[in-house]
Amino acid sequence: MGLSVLLHKGKGGGLSSLFGGGMQSNLSGSTVAEKNLDRLTIITALIWVLAIIGLNLLLYYGK
Repeated sequence: MGLSVLLHKGKGGGLSSLFGGGMQSNLSGSTVAEKNLDRLTIITALIWVLAIIGLNLLLYYGK
């Protein structure tokens, strides 16, 4: 999951725009690869959260 987050292209904003670093505007839309990477990241995050919840329930009720 960490790798898929690191592969994302910066979208601006954040602390850099606070100090004047966010002056660029992105005129091009998201590419197919970026959209697929977004989907992959969201699916991976959902699986991660569901696994954590499932393991906690198993630990709590599995005794």
